[in-house]
This record gives sequence, C-alpha cells and structure tokens, in this order.
Amino acid sequence: MPRRQRVSRRVIVPDPQFHSDGLAKFINCVMLNGKRSTAESIVYGALGRISKSQRREPLEVFDQAVRNATPIIEVKPKRVGGATYQVPVEIRHDRRLALARRWLIRSARSRHGRSMADKLAAELMDASNGMGQAVKRKEDTHKMAESNKAFSHFRY
Repeated sequence: MPRRQRVSRRVIVPDPQFHSDGLAKFINCVMLNGKRSTAESIVYGALGRISKSQRREPLEVFDQAVRNATPIIEVKPKRVGGATYQVPVEIRHDRRLALARRWLIRSARSRHGRSMADKLAAELMDASNGMGQAVKRKEDTHKMAESNKAFSHFRY
C-alpha cells in the first residue's frame, strides 16, 4: 500500500465469447500458472454443459450462481483487552464478489471424478439453484455473524 497515491484499479477486458466482465474475472481466477487458454476452455466447456442440460442461458445461470454464493457479512477477529471477539462486519462489494468466485472455484475443485469443466458446471448449476458447497459456505458465514451479533459494538 503506497503512502501517497491512490492505487488505480486495473481494467479487465471482457471475455471474447460472452462480453462479460464478471466472466472474464472468473476465468482469471480459474487460471493456474498463466494458462489462460486452458482456463477459458474449462469455463466455456462448463457453460456449454450448462446450456445443454438447462433451458436457460448459461450466462444467466452463472450470474445467479455468483449472486447466490455472495456473502453480505462476515466476522473478523478483534482483540479487546486480552480477549479476541469475532466481530460481524459488512463486506465491501469487490471483496464479496472475490469471495464468491473463490468459493465456487474451490468447491468445484474439491468435487470428485470427471473433468474440471464437468465439476465446475455441476457446482454452478447447484449454486444457481441455492445448493452446493459454495452456498453452504455463505450460509455458514452468515450464521457465524448472526451468532456473534452481540459483539457488533466492537466494530472498527
């Protein structure tokens, strides 16, 4: 973090097939070791499988999945007088989306068998229907924040 100038946000070019900024960022998150073409083939393969199995647009399913996996509130540890409290705080918009993308990709990678495109398609369809590991993670985060609501007066 620089002391003087504000950090300028890098502009992300929309993806070539659907012209979506969110999907381009998702492809960047799926990418490992700089292999963009591999990440694009995985994500586009997953969207192709979604379009075959569902009667909706694949980008619509993707957006719904990200929306369902996006947390609103999280807990952060705050040390007050020797005790550490889990304080619920609201999440900035860019961090919300980053967490949702991270959780979707991690839960897709943790599924067993098949190719990554199949696992990602299954996770995106589950998340768009309100199920899946990523949505469960969001609900667990919200439950934790709800149970620690008594410490919200320690908010930074």
